[in-house]
Amino acid sequence: MIKKKTNIDLRAKNITFEIKNESFKAIRFYHAKMTIDVISLDNEKEGIKNIPFAHIPKEIKKIIKPQ
Repeated sequence: MIKKKTNIDLRAKNITFEIKNESFKAIRFYHAKMTIDVISLDNEKEGIKNIPFAHIPKEIKKIIKPQ
């Protein structure tokens, strides 16, 4: 039987991390696409960005644990 890949809401976990001296907060993880919606904490006017799961730090990948 095929498992339906769901989106995981990460807002309640308050996951923050840095990439290239810019702070981000994780909002949602899309399992089917293996991407994460993030919002910049440094530049709030920028809005929501979608970044690949492979580009986030290793410590954060362990917290999210895609299956």
